[in-house]
Amino acid sequence: MVQILGIRFFDGDVDGAVDVMSRNGGVLIAPSGTCFARLRYDLPYREAVTRADLAIPDSGAMVVLWRLWHGQKLTRISGLKYSQHLSARIFAEKRQSALWVLPNDGARAKTDRWLRQHGVSVSPEDLYVAPRYGPIVEDRELVALVENRKPGHIVIGIGSGPQEKLGPYLRDQLSYRPAIHCIGAALGFLTGDQVAIPDWADRLYLGWLLRLVAQPRIFIPRLARAAVLPWLILRYGPEMPPLRK
Repeated sequence: MVQILGIRFFDGDVDGAVDVMSRNGGVLIAPSGTCFARLRYDLPYREAVTRADLAIPDSGAMVVLWRLWHGQKLTRISGLKYSQHLSARIFAEKRQSALWVLPNDGARAKTDRWLRQHGVSVSPEDLYVAPRYGPIVEDRELVALVENRKPGHIVIGIGSGPQEKLGPYLRDQLSYRPAIHCIGAALGFLTGDQVAIPDWADRLYLGWLLRLVAQPRIFIPRLARAAVLPWLILRYGPEMPPLRK
C-alpha cells in the first residue's frame, strides 16, 4: 500500500485488486484527479474515502506526480481497466450475482443492453437508478433491495463524490459483506453511456482528453478543480490536507 493525501492506495496489478475484492468484499474506490480538491471542503467525503477497504490509483496525474516528487513508483490501475477485468470476472462466474447502481434511466437502458449482449440474464431489480443524493448519502430503498437479493457484487457507477459516500454507507448497513465497487463513469465507458476510451488512450493517460473533447462544458470546470492536485501532493505528500475553515 502507498499512502497519498491520506488515502491508502493498492500497489499491484488489476487482477490482484479484483481478487482481493472478490475474496474479501468491502468497498473499493477509484479517485480521479478531479476528486482530490474535495478533501479540503467536503468532510463526509474525507471520512468516506479513508474508510474504504481498497483504493486503486486511477489518476495518471497523481501517479506521475508522486513518482517525480517523492521518488516512488506506483502501478496505475485505471477505472476503465478495473471495470473491464471486474465485468469479465462477473460474466465468467455466473453464480456471482451483481446489482448495478446507475445515475439515470438512459444509463440503465444501456447497461441492460450491454449485459444481455454478454449473455447475462438481467431482471429489473438488478438495475437500480439512484436518486440525487445530498451532502450526506443515505438510501434505505437500496439497502432493502440489496438485503432482499443478496448480490455478491454491487457496482456503483453514479459519479465521483456521492458514490464514495454510498459505498461505506451500504457496507455498514448490510447484514453481509458483498464486494462494493465504486467505479463511476468507467462503467459508462463499457456500456456506451460515456464516450468510448480506446485502450491506447487509457495506457497513455489520455482518457481525460477524449472526455474533454466530447463534453467540454462539463469537463473544463472539473479539470480546473484538478489543477490543485500538484500543489496538494507537493505540500502534503502522504498526509490528508486540512479542511478549509
